[in-house]
Amino acid sequence: MIYILEDDDNIRKLVSYALEREGYDVRGFDAPRPLWDALSTAAPELFLLDIMLPDEDGLSVLKKLRETPATSDIPVIMLTAKGSEFDKVTGLDMGADDYIAKPFGMTELLSRVRAVLRRYEKTAPREKVYQIGGLYVNPAKHIIEVAGKNVELSYKEYSLLTALLEAEGNVVEREKLLAKVWGEYYSESRTLDVHIRKLRVKLGEAGGLIKTVKNIGYKIGGEAYEQ
Repeated sequence: MIYILEDDDNIRKLVSYALEREGYDVRGFDAPRPLWDALSTAAPELFLLDIMLPDEDGLSVLKKLRETPATSDIPVIMLTAKGSEFDKVTGLDMGADDYIAKPFGMTELLSRVRAVLRRYEKTAPREKVYQIGGLYVNPAKHIIEVAGKNVELSYKEYSLLTALLEAEGNVVEREKLLAKVWGEYYSESRTLDVHIRKLRVKLGEAGGLIKTVKNIGYKIGGEAYEQ
């Protein structure tokens, strides 16, 4: 999935069409707010960001993406009418993976997209496959199954589940879960409890694998702890 944040309808539709013809799944956004809403349920493999946007500029969006653990490693290509060397350097120094100045050709854009995705695939760490009781999770393919049946999770629920699995049976403190899934400065502990409860419900018979360690945090597997 590729997310395109571009307020020019013609450019957004043209880029979306070109990418879809190449076999990519695409979602387009004309302003930052709907992009943030979409990220609460699913993350893309690549962002294409314009700089000149309503309400919030693309560099500010880029900064937030890089500061949020759940999106910090997702590649970003800046698409903008600002083509000066200073603008390019600013975007790249803030964490963009590539920078294309308008106007650009679709052939060049597709080539840049393929190149960035190839680099990302080569550097991305190999992810484990987890099997605990009836729970099966394949992070690389984004597969979650319980007793052989597929389970649909929101992006936050999925992030919580993988964070617990990555701890390999060790307790993950509440503060660390909040920082990993919601960001370093998020401190609303109640939100964590609500999402854990929803995650347990969606996992059905495997929900009991998520244990509460009183006053500390959560873990998957091991001895049961009462809430």
